[in-house]
Amino acid sequence: MVDENASNYTARKYRTPDGAPADIVIFTITTEILNRATKSLPKRELKVLLIKRKLWPYEGMWALPGGFSNDQESMYETARRELEEETGVNAVHMEYFNVYSKPGRDPRGWIISHAFFALVHEDYLVERKASDDAADVGLFTVSELGSKGLELAFDHQEVIGDALEQIRSKMLLTSIAKEFLPDEFTLSELYQVVQTVVPDFEEANFIRKMKSTQSRSGVLEQVLDAKGEPKKSNEFSQRAAQLYRFTGVMPRLSLYS
Repeated sequence: MVDENASNYTARKYRTPDGAPADIVIFTITTEILNRATKSLPKRELKVLLIKRKLWPYEGMWALPGGFSNDQESMYETARRELEEETGVNAVHMEYFNVYSKPGRDPRGWIISHAFFALVHEDYLVERKASDDAADVGLFTVSELGSKGLELAFDHQEVIGDALEQIRSKMLLTSIAKEFLPDEFTLSELYQVVQTVVPDFEEANFIRKMKSTQSRSGVLEQVLDAKGEPKKSNEFSQRAAQLYRFTGVMPRLSLYS
């Protein structure tokens, strides 16, 4: 057996995958203003963006947006390109979280998919439309995509479930809630966003803890007006509430509990 080296190596000796796509789980939180006699927080729902496939395989079925990489880009660059094609934006929070390689997962052959999740503010998705290789595009609530919900193409049900676990964990440990909020927000809005992503999260003293707990010091700051006075909003409450913003400082411990 001849030892392989730079002079006699050939890629043709090795079987390579038939394709290496990047699939992207695009999460957003939609906001619906409620028509009530008294002011209240809007209805917020966590949703996932899906495209309806136009071509074989799984023609007519809903699937995650994504596409095949080429040899001139990394998987991360592929995901960024596909994200921009589907949403029109690329300057959003996106993370790699898993690879899917189960034999038979794709009828086109040996397809190894690299999965990313992206957190996109709903404003970026208002004008969304299907790309050339998709018949339609839509937003679906997490409950619609549950085990008894909409049947998805490929193994995308599993991919979405894994991505959901990722963002629920990170929602309680980091400041990613900012991706779903305006630059300035009340603590009640922040709490609602956290609960929208992590429905079983409850913290009776959330606002007090966010204001006083030392481990969260520096993560949030009060917004001041042009006169240096505390800036407040009564958009969703009868009494004006202090506005806050994230500073960019990462929390040292779980941010909310």
